[in-house]
Amino acid sequence: MAEQFEFELIFSLPDKMQDPFSLSDAVFEAGFEDALVGTGVAGLLGVGLEADGSDAKSVILDAARAIMKNLPNGTELREIRPDLVSLADVAEKLKVKRQALQQREMPLPVAGGLYRIDEMMAALESAMEPSAGRRRPRFDLESVRKWFLAGLAARELNAQLTMHEIDPKTAEIVAR
Repeated sequence: MAEQFEFELIFSLPDKMQDPFSLSDAVFEAGFEDALVGTGVAGLLGVGLEADGSDAKSVILDAARAIMKNLPNGTELREIRPDLVSLADVAEKLKVKRQALQQREMPLPVAGGLYRIDEMMAALESAMEPSAGRRRPRFDLESVRKWFLAGLAARELNAQLTMHEIDPKTAEIVAR
């Protein structure tokens, strides 16, 4: 069964003076005409995508490989998002104020106000079953399902990148 996943790929570029228009063209030529392309940080390229498939990890890696084929030689896959998220990120996705989340029991942050996406998802699912005397939250988890599903895979893939189990130059799984 095909699911839709929403994620962002972050690439490090070999030359910090890359032309934003040619980078955008490279992403679009890879078949991602609806992608959001960010070039605001020298040496980095962010690509926000929505893609369909049955397995989030495969969808993410396939997208990374397709895009990297059109980017300059020496480009590396640096990070996949969402992985660590802020309350503001989650509130924006849910279309609620951050305070609405702060009133709920949230997981402990891991660093600088950032939360692991899988722990945040579990806390929000738990909030959907309010305890006695508490109101049911006014947000729709189903509307952000594709973001959370990609986030679970992003955490695993980022760990694999860190452990050199994924080659950042090819986005291929390294045989051990």
